[in-house]
Amino acid sequence: MPNMISTLRISLQVTLLAAICVLGLSLAPPAQAQVTAFKQSVAEAASTDDAVAAFYRERNYQPLWTAEGERARAQRAALLDALSGASVHGLPEGRYGVAQLKAQMAAVRTTRDLARVEVALSLAFVTYAKDVQTGLLTPSKVDDEIKRKVPLHDRKAYLTEFAASAPQTYLRALPPVTAEYRALMKEKLHFEHLIAQGGWGPAVPGSKIQPGDQGPAVVALRNRLVSMGYLDRSATRTYDRAMEDAVRRFQLSHGLEADGVAGGGTLSEINKPASERLKSIIVAMERERWLNHERGERHVLVNQTDFTAKIVDHGRVTFQTRSVVGKNVHDRRSPEFSDEMEHMIINPSWHIPRSIIVKEYLPKLRNNPGAAGHLIITDSRGRRVNRANADFSQYSAKSFPFDMRQPPSSRNALGLVKFMFPNRYNIYLHDTPQKHLFKREVRAFSHGCIRLAEPFEFAYALLAVQSDDPRGLFQSILKSGRETKVDLEKHVPVHIIYRTAFTDELGRAEFRRDVYGRDAKIWNALQQAGVALGSVQG
Repeated sequence: MPNMISTLRISLQVTLLAAICVLGLSLAPPAQAQVTAFKQSVAEAASTDDAVAAFYRERNYQPLWTAEGERARAQRAALLDALSGASVHGLPEGRYGVAQLKAQMAAVRTTRDLARVEVALSLAFVTYAKDVQTGLLTPSKVDDEIKRKVPLHDRKAYLTEFAASAPQTYLRALPPVTAEYRALMKEKLHFEHLIAQGGWGPAVPGSKIQPGDQGPAVVALRNRLVSMGYLDRSATRTYDRAMEDAVRRFQLSHGLEADGVAGGGTLSEINKPASERLKSIIVAMERERWLNHERGERHVLVNQTDFTAKIVDHGRVTFQTRSVVGKNVHDRRSPEFSDEMEHMIINPSWHIPRSIIVKEYLPKLRNNPGAAGHLIITDSRGRRVNRANADFSQYSAKSFPFDMRQPPSSRNALGLVKFMFPNRYNIYLHDTPQKHLFKREVRAFSHGCIRLAEPFEFAYALLAVQSDDPRGLFQSILKSGRETKVDLEKHVPVHIIYRTAFTDELGRAEFRRDVYGRDAKIWNALQQAGVALGSVQG
């Protein structure tokens, strides 16, 4: 197949070159009328796109793709190869009109035809360059809780840079150069091959299979685990120790409680077809393109679907802890965005967001002024309100004039430390007195902020780069009981992401549940844009 594509491309190159020769635009001294006609036609064809029009205007409408010579031929060849291979990146080849471009090139007969080909190639190039570098979709249009600012590149700059670069080198540098993106590409090819071979075979029946069980369900589970690569080939019909270990490995790589029992949740994940996993990988590649910028030599990475928070130094995870994210209801789901952590507050007060005050506490105060007595109510001047003299029943959600806060204590909703990266969404990382929640498999319980299972250790890791005794520094402030702000001498980027597919240190795909349903929305949007799977077998 690659040879056929190469042969066709060469044939089209020859056809276009012949047209260029016939029209006398490059190989022979061009007539001024032809040059003028070409420039006018380029200007006309490019007028629908401001960036492309500006690019040609600045170069006096000289051709980029249709000039005579080896460089222009190399540029055309590199572009056609890239467009023809767009599906490798999970992008829709039909979006770039490769077949139409080839037909248009083959049909060149006039100066006007050649100018249209010139601009058509530029339009296809800038569209592809943007898609493969920073994503096909606009995140916030898919889900308004995805607040990510995509690092869009100037469209005219794509053309200007390409014109001054080695064509293949430039095109290869457009996609993310992260190890994660490369690993996802490999896993995409692996799953496509797997699906073409029929997938993982029949689903496993039953609602629970456990060690010691025998029968057809155990055989089906055995076969599925072998196909997935978690179990060596075996003829056993008993749920033995080897199968238990295989189930535990599967559970670990899918974010499940690793108890070695194939319960309802585990069987649901085992029975998901390979095609569904491939969708997650393609979505993850799109998400990786949205984050295609420098993330910081040291940064904090919170994957909401994995319920973890990590500190990453020079590409290596140096600290990891469990996390709790926002509850899966409207206005409590944690948003996705990036910012910079500037400081931590030890022994914090909880200044309660107004949305929580009016939705949760105001109804209680109307019925009982003494409700939520652990909270301090203050007026606009910061003076404490005497509850006994207040008539809260007169206030609505709009007219309630007071603030509420919880003073520092071990029972404070924020625990004993919070980590601040000031943002418009009022989201931060913090401790919590509700430690029992970290034992849950699915940990979506908060109002939107990220709770940490090991906040003290997280603080020590952050302070280690600016203190010889980070634990001692933190503990001395903690024991004082005073609310204290500790600045980070070097701000730390924080990336709150959402990945249902990602790879481990060996490049193997792991999967997580789509807890907020966001990846399903992204896949639907990709499908509408033309992305498709080659097969739907399991």
